[in-house]
Amino acid sequence: MKITKIYEGAHQWLMFGRDNTKPATIIDTNQYMVRTASRCLLMEPGGIELFAPMLAAAVHHAPVEEITDLFASHQDPDIISSLGLWDRALPHARLHAPLLWEGFLRHFGCDAIEYVAIPDQGGTIELGGVQLQIVPAHYLHSSANFHIYDPVAKILMSGDVGAALEEGDTPVFVEHFDTHVEKMRYFHQRWMPSNQAKRVWIERVRKLDIQILAPQHGRMFKGDDVKRFLDWFEALPVGIAV
Repeated sequence: MKITKIYEGAHQWLMFGRDNTKPATIIDTNQYMVRTASRCLLMEPGGIELFAPMLAAAVHHAPVEEITDLFASHQDPDIISSLGLWDRALPHARLHAPLLWEGFLRHFGCDAIEYVAIPDQGGTIELGGVQLQIVPAHYLHSSANFHIYDPVAKILMSGDVGAALEEGDTPVFVEHFDTHVEKMRYFHQRWMPSNQAKRVWIERVRKLDIQILAPQHGRMFKGDDVKRFLDWFEALPVGIAV
């Protein structure tokens, strides 16, 4: 699994992905870690099939006892079906996840980990002196869905928004936006059900200072490509499933 450091200051952001050992029939995913001096938040820790390589990658950067928090933006199995295994590996950790999905996520196994239910309006995660904002992103694509914004690192972990489905060991950042658009179009039109929800989210995140947009699938956006993505997404009709 490739590990990429995407921010380093008083704390760090790491991206884990491009796992070339995964079966070809399983969608590729990005996992993210925020590391402070004594605590770590692991975001979108992945499906059950990724648990072993994810645990090995995580403890390469932090002792297991310092992985104190997990975050799941919504209920999809590629994000959090490994929960039952993390529950055994991190019995004193906390899982920050939507209130609406608690009764469903516990089906993956959550006996020891504390479930910290996120209300619809979002909130904050305090992580060793770092204040991370929980940004509502409802119906993009899940009915209760959240993103994580770090105002110091200026990174928005955007879940499925910005996702692209690509094969192979692709670069971690978008290199040619106009070419990349066609790798995102169908995913966003098919999976995002509501133009109204899309507009609400765009209005909300345009107020944030974002230098890196970090989705759960595909490449990250940085610098001017963040605005390019927001402009493209704003103009894109979504909800074509009907």
